[in-house]
Amino acid sequence: MNGLGVGFRMHNQVNYLNPASYSAIDSATFIFDAGFSLQMTNFSEEGVKKNANNADFEYAVAGFRLARHLGISLGIIPFTNVGYDYSRTFNVGSDKYDDVTTATNIYSGSGGLHETYLGLGFEPFKGFSIGFNAAYIWGNITHSVVNSYSESTVNTVSKYYTSNINNYRLTFGAQYTAQMSRRNAITVGATFSPGHKLGSDPTCLVINRNSQTGVADTARYVACNAYELPTEISAGFMWNYAGKLRFGADYNLQKWGAVVTPVYAETGNDGSYTATENMFSDRHKVTLGGEYVNDERSRNFFQRIRYRVGASYATDYLKINGKNGPKELSVSAGFGIPIVNGYNNRSILNISGQWVRNSASGLIRENTFRINVGLTFNEEWFSKWKMQ
Repeated sequence: MNGLGVGFRMHNQVNYLNPASYSAIDSATFIFDAGFSLQMTNFSEEGVKKNANNADFEYAVAGFRLARHLGISLGIIPFTNVGYDYSRTFNVGSDKYDDVTTATNIYSGSGGLHETYLGLGFEPFKGFSIGFNAAYIWGNITHSVVNSYSESTVNTVSKYYTSNINNYRLTFGAQYTAQMSRRNAITVGATFSPGHKLGSDPTCLVINRNSQTGVADTARYVACNAYELPTEISAGFMWNYAGKLRFGADYNLQKWGAVVTPVYAETGNDGSYTATENMFSDRHKVTLGGEYVNDERSRNFFQRIRYRVGASYATDYLKINGKNGPKELSVSAGFGIPIVNGYNNRSILNISGQWVRNSASGLIRENTFRINVGLTFNEEWFSKWKMQ
């Protein structure tokens, strides 16, 4: 459903987007869910188009009932992913023979952050649930700008940015379900994740190399405590009709405008690498989605297939050379196919296709088509046997 989940509450699926939902997990089951994606992205700028293909691990999560009205979930999910490699060639002038000197900058980045979490969801009274996720975030990210010239007498300047992050992230959630009638129920939900400093001291190496002698002059800069997480707030609802049709909407706000990020700046013959404010804007995202299943308990295979659709729109939060960054539009559709065999008839194979468009005036336009595949194992681990 394209990331919809703040008001989503199911007895047979793990919804780590809102930890309050863990209290809905069946008491007799253990749920394990894992997924990955395959994607193709088309980049276009000024009439030039390029394609890139890759695959990503999406998540691996588990959940079960810990006690009456108390559910638990744990898992690992990617938090950020960095991967790019491109170059730009341009003219910088000419020498006395009127031969044009060209410069080439090669930009590359790699790495990312991972998140592992443990969460609880508790229902203190009927219809109302609260919960939290306590997560550990770790990983490293590298960026580089390598400079070269067609003229061998010109010195080259290269910059290498590295950062290592090890810190925590907390998410609090709540849900309330109102039974409107025998066949209609509405669940409203909200989540809150406080922003904070990540305690990381990223470094920047600036290497000035004499192209003729090969002698390099290296300057190292450190930006103290220059990364932080934004405060994140979400709210949403889910309408449930007779356990067959579910439709909902989410709103998400990320307070990027209040965070700092490390920026390198040249000041005369020297440079500086410091935590800088006002480099981002707040990000707003709206998501709509729904699911339909005719009868999840039917013995008919086709009656148990789940059909899902979703769409979302997100405003830009990046500022690039003083201009607004790309906005994001995405839509998705997919199926939840029941797995039926002699050992299990409760597990689900989830397959969906997603299209994502990132675009802004004067910048690279991205169109991504992604195939998501997930497998939800639903096992009756805690059922009690009866003898007659």
